[in-house]
Amino acid sequence: MTTTSIRLVQIMHPQLGRQVGLVQEPFLVLLQQVRSVYNLALEAINTKNKVAAIIQSRLSAETLDYDAVYQGLSDWRLLPAFDHPENPMNCIVSGTGLTHKNSALNRQMMHQAATDKPTDSMQMYLWGLAGGQPEAGTVGVQPEWFYKGIGAMLRGHSETLEVPSYANDGGEEPEIAGAYLVDSEGYPWRIGFCTGNEFSDHVMEKKNYLYLAPSKLRTCAIGPELVLDTNFQDISGSVRILRNKEIIWSKEIKTGEKNMAHSLQNLEHHHFKYAGHRVPGQAHVHFYGADAFSFGEKVQLQSGDIIAIEWAGLGRSLLNPIKVAAEKEELVQVKSIT
Repeated sequence: MTTTSIRLVQIMHPQLGRQVGLVQEPFLVLLQQVRSVYNLALEAINTKNKVAAIIQSRLSAETLDYDAVYQGLSDWRLLPAFDHPENPMNCIVSGTGLTHKNSALNRQMMHQAATDKPTDSMQMYLWGLAGGQPEAGTVGVQPEWFYKGIGAMLRGHSETLEVPSYANDGGEEPEIAGAYLVDSEGYPWRIGFCTGNEFSDHVMEKKNYLYLAPSKLRTCAIGPELVLDTNFQDISGSVRILRNKEIIWSKEIKTGEKNMAHSLQNLEHHHFKYAGHRVPGQAHVHFYGADAFSFGEKVQLQSGDIIAIEWAGLGRSLLNPIKVAAEKEELVQVKSIT
């Protein structure tokens, strides 16, 4: 078993609880005494053993039909590919924007003034282009960073992404996300990569770029598989939106360092340089940026639409239906203890 061949899923059974499965198409091989990828990774870090060796030692004789699980025809259901299994408050979900040219161009069109002067977003992308891939061992220019929420905002394959009542819109962002764990000494470890949909509110953001922060506070999806290592240089993929089983929009997409303004090392440094992101025991899910948005082509998602995202080498496609809240926004009442 090579490191690059290790693809894991997290699954849940209504009676048996959580479990981790190794993808060996067309089956999932269940691992004994492994309830989460987080705990598997923590064991490898603490015992200084290769994760591949631990997986090999925990392989059971029990297999599942991957198709049945993937299509929702099994009692087992797919969970987000990585999370904190005990406390979602200990999982930070975040991302880096303006890493891809198309992302910057979309922002430029959103916020373009009457003059030809580049917007702040385009300037930040150009800074990344000039200084986001520094020589090994050196610090490059700081990228844009945003917070999406805690682990409770994560959704898995086939789970619904919600456009809440207070939102102006909801739109897909087809990305790759990194899964990380901070060890007992405060050192971050990259666990692997997974397909991600960094779902956001582009209408809210378009009103004013200072609305970027609240536009990101939405559910998002990762999975179905976590690949424990892959070559992050040049990755191709596709994104599709299906309505009533018909494709209404699709795009070929690219990511990886060859297609980005920043190196992976630079993105990781600028995320984990903050002491608050190196708290022992923390889990992190960090999105690396998108290459295409249907919003830029004036597609408005509706309830029942399905977003499908696939990246070469990262396993099966991530599919998520959309639900637009029908109710009106209600005032949240805050109580006082006095």
